[in-house]
Amino acid sequence: MNFAGILVGLATFLIIGICHPIVIKAEYHYGTKSWWAFALAGFIFLALSLICKHLVASTIFGVAAFSAFWSILELFEQQKRVEKGWFPRNPKKK
Repeated sequence: MNFAGILVGLATFLIIGICHPIVIKAEYHYGTKSWWAFALAGFIFLALSLICKHLVASTIFGVAAFSAFWSILELFEQQKRVEKGWFPRNPKKK
């Protein structure tokens, strides 16, 4: 039996599940100026995906890379959700 697909699916589920609260916290504490951290993480995971020889690990790194890139978009969407009042605004931020 081949469990590679199940492993990649589980890893994808966990990565996406972890990215969402990270985006919320990043927007709350740092605002949209933290987009570069997600871009940096994305490029690091992308490089790891390219150099990794193990197919499953390379696939998981690729999923992490593009989840980080997608988080940049979600960071700006989170800002809009905060402006609409759907999420709390950090009172310490201007």
